[in-house]
Amino acid sequence: MTEVDELRRRLAVLEQENELLRSAAKGGGARAGRGRAALSFILIAIALVLAPVAALGSWARMQLVDTDRFVATFAPLAEDASVQAFVADEVTAAIIEQIDVDALVGEVFDGVRELGMPPKASAALSLLEGPAAQGVQTLIGDVVVQVVASPAFAEVWAGSLRITHANAVALIQGDPAAAVQLAEDGALSLQLDVIVSTVKAQLMDRGVGFADLIPRIDREIPILQADALILARTVYTVAVTAGYWMPWVVLALLIAGVAIARRPVHALAWTAGLLAATFALFAAALGVGRLFFIQTMSPAIMPESAATALFSQVTLLLRSTAVALAVLAAFIALGAWFAGSTVAARRLRRAAAHGSAALRDAGERHGITTGRVGRFVERWRAAIIVVILALTVVLIFSAPTTVGSVIGIVIGAAVAFLFVELVRRPADPTPESADR
Repeated sequence: MTEVDELRRRLAVLEQENELLRSAAKGGGARAGRGRAALSFILIAIALVLAPVAALGSWARMQLVDTDRFVATFAPLAEDASVQAFVADEVTAAIIEQIDVDALVGEVFDGVRELGMPPKASAALSLLEGPAAQGVQTLIGDVVVQVVASPAFAEVWAGSLRITHANAVALIQGDPAAAVQLAEDGALSLQLDVIVSTVKAQLMDRGVGFADLIPRIDREIPILQADALILARTVYTVAVTAGYWMPWVVLALLIAGVAIARRPVHALAWTAGLLAATFALFAAALGVGRLFFIQTMSPAIMPESAATALFSQVTLLLRSTAVALAVLAAFIALGAWFAGSTVAARRLRRAAAHGSAALRDAGERHGITTGRVGRFVERWRAAIIVVILALTVVLIFSAPTTVGSVIGIVIGAAVAFLFVELVRRPADPTPESADR
């Protein structure tokens, strides 16, 4: 074998060894890529499952820990016509049950008869006893309706809510002196004694003599029943911690899942789209829960109209938050698609870059230039964008999330991005540099 043949043989051996090494490296890289993809999928899936739980926990924490938020949720119920009618009927029935109106009216008529009236007059007087008793009941009902519909009742309602919430730690323990009580079984009820005392005072002011016979009535009427409040009471035990941290845990899982994905921008677009669908379904589930709640409460506990008003008011913030988060996720999905590598996204970015470059050129021609500021913005452009994104996230998650606030913050962030794009002075003036 010549030296040339020996060299060729050694070269073939080396090439085979290199091919084996390259195959092993590719296999290891593929396995690592599949591992990253699997871990990314798991983290994102957990975050999507926990997202509605985090929204519910955050809502419960604000309702049960924040007195102002709790009062703002329940106080408007005192001005709802269906709730007022329900309360007025219950108060009137409670008063009439405690006072035998027929007997009282009969005593009055008997006293008149003892004055020595003629037989015909006495017989005619007997015919008036029934209408007189009915008239007294109507008078009581009218006064009750006026009291319940008055601003004073709304003030008593709101004040009792505030006192009860502050003293009983988010309705977990009831204040005996408050109009609104929370029973051990999770039933939220209205203490009638406070309203009855007001009705008694107004009847006495009108000269109704038997009003002072109205005793203290130790009776409650249910407003909200166990299933919803038992859940709220259970959630309360972890609301202070979990209700605050759960949204941030979900956010961390989403960020980690997207960051370790093989194609982060693509993963962000899909994750945000799925998150928008999740919160949209959550908002729809509240509609189903409304039907279940009304069927549970009505008509055994309260009329359907009052139950509907109650559920709508209590879940107003939660429903608004779910819709707002769905809108926010849709905006993020749209932004991720815009930053992606699809042909349509690249064309749109180039068009935006052309427009920005044209505006900068027009400004330069008219003597408007950003100078050193533009060069500074160009140098630190990536860091500035990260800061804008971070501030956007903090603003959205640091306050009650509503559709209006989300749209406002997103518009503010878009304006900030546009400002950065117009102010910067790229070293490469061609719009194609935007894709890089």
